[in-house]
Amino acid sequence: MPLFKKPLYIGIFISALTGAPFPVQAEPPHVATFSIVAIDPGTGEIGIAVQSKIVSVGSIVPFVRAGVGAVATQSYANVKYGPFGLYLLEEGHSPDDVLSMLTQADPQRDHRQAGIIDAEGNASSFTGNECTPWAGSVIGKHFAVQGNMLTGPEVVEAMAKAFQETEGVLAERLLASLEAGQAAGGDKRGRQSAALIIAREGWGYGGMNDRFRDVRVDEHETPIKELRRVYLAHRKLFPRP
Repeated sequence: MPLFKKPLYIGIFISALTGAPFPVQAEPPHVATFSIVAIDPGTGEIGIAVQSKIVSVGSIVPFVRAGVGAVATQSYANVKYGPFGLYLLEEGHSPDDVLSMLTQADPQRDHRQAGIIDAEGNASSFTGNECTPWAGSVIGKHFAVQGNMLTGPEVVEAMAKAFQETEGVLAERLLASLEAGQAAGGDKRGRQSAALIIAREGWGYGGMNDRFRDVRVDEHETPIKELRRVYLAHRKLFPRP
């Protein structure tokens, strides 16, 4: 069965993803990053946690929608992967097919890295051939971890292990995964920003959206440590589990 099930998709992706790869500036900063996309099947929570040696990584990498899934777009990030990826998941496409559609339509695919998970916990990850080494991923039950410009594969391996072995709510497991990745070496250039976002239907501010936890550290010497502090402050103010 062809990946493009509706003719409209072809026009959408060719017009949206081809053409000048970097329309605002000649070459944006490389989002050398490690991230995790994951779900909690018991609560329906869907989330992403990410750290990078770039300012305000939370404004670039994570895209999440309750009941649909999550997309992390990084390396020379194509931020169009986020909304288009979530749209395709909502249309019923698998994460594998979504990544195939996005990358097939993107002439800069070799420089991209992305992780996608759907609301059922099916996960997929893509690492282009030109991503700065070390770059790669680990996919497991209800999660996918990916990173580029890392000290080595031990970073994503430690992240996967921590997520699988940590108990508690999804936010705690995602933070534990980031902390393990940093302890294993992390981004070989250093640290700068981190973000955590979790979507849950009707659990946002006032019950009017799905943005349950959305906390960011845009510039800090120890961004993951600071992210945990901010998360705990957020949880104290909004103490739902």
